Amino acid sequence: MSALEAVRSRQSWSKVTELAPGREELLHLVAAAGRVADHSSLRPWRLIELRGADREVLGAAIAKAEGDSSPSSKPLRAPLLIAVVASYRKSEKVPRWEQEAVASGVAHMLSLLLDEAGWGVLWRTGHYTRSKAVAKVHGLGKDEELLGWLYVGGKPAGKRPGRRKAVDARRLLTRMPKAEKASSKQDKPAKKSKKKK
Repeated sequence: MSALEAVRSRQSWSKVTELAPGREELLHLVAAAGRVADHSSLRPWRLIELRGADREVLGAAIAKAEGDSSPSSKPLRAPLLIAVVASYRKSEKVPRWEQEAVASGVAHMLSLLLDEAGWGVLWRTGHYTRSKAVAKVHGLGKDEELLGWLYVGGKPAGKRPGRRKAVDARRLLTRMPKAEKASSKQDKPAKKSKKKK
């Protein structure tokens, strides 16, 4: 499968089976995902795998963040959760937003690789990703932020992933305003000059 085919066929799977990739397979895919564009090669990201009881600990932290008395069942919707962490580095050349973009790029690349390997993936976020209770159970440092989790599991037989609307590339890929004006002037046929008699 080509990269283009993998990207075009990727879908989010909100329901998955209890199967999940093992650690060795995951390490192999993470090493590939880490090849995203990364200004100054800071690697301003890290991933945390949550399996088994880890998900219950997260469910209790989410409940605490939301003021609920019973643990959230959301983390139990997949056998493997991969927490995506922006781990900011001190840099005069690479601003914080760019480092967060790198971490997001790793997450997206990993979701594509997992999908291509046959796993169902969904990237979940929520306002509680920035709560103290949730940060604490993930062991986040003072220069780290949780961006969300990749929920990973087996693709159920006979089930289809969530639907995605087609992307209207013509509407989303534009030119700079001055470049568009110059281009449209070049496309117009030149006016014939009138010769003086």
